[in-house]
Amino acid sequence: MSVTPAHLRTLADRAEALSAEVRTVCDSVPEESPEHEPLTAARHAADWLARGANDLRSAATDLAKLQAQPCGLPWAVCPEHGNTLSSQAGISTCRVCRRTWNYSRPSQPCPEPVTWKVVDQAGTETRMCDGHVLGARAAVANATFVRLYDGSGAF
Repeated sequence: MSVTPAHLRTLADRAEALSAEVRTVCDSVPEESPEHEPLTAARHAADWLARGANDLRSAATDLAKLQAQPCGLPWAVCPEHGNTLSSQAGISTCRVCRRTWNYSRPSQPCPEPVTWKVVDQAGTETRMCDGHVLGARAAVANATFVRLYDGSGAF
């Protein structure tokens, strides 16, 4: 079986639901009841399940990044602002957010994950990242833009 980010998120949801159910059961026992103290271990288990759910979500995000196809267009962009980079002495800087990269990003193939499918009037399909879509929306008339997923692996 192949593990997917969606599978890990489903497991995280189940762990979170089970944690909530255990807490509800434990909280239904009054503190003065003799059964209250033995439920301490169950409360700890609920905490572990909640932490496990968070770890599963984190693993899903990491797996999605590993499985994501890079945009690969021949010039890189700021992932948030698009074609807003300037480069000097091997340092690239976004002119909007001032984020920097320690290499000449504009001359590198784009490493950002593919999140969009763009189909132009002639039917040519190009897959690209969020940053490149910003420029494509302004430059490509009558194109169709289809969101593939949000970069976290969620389709």
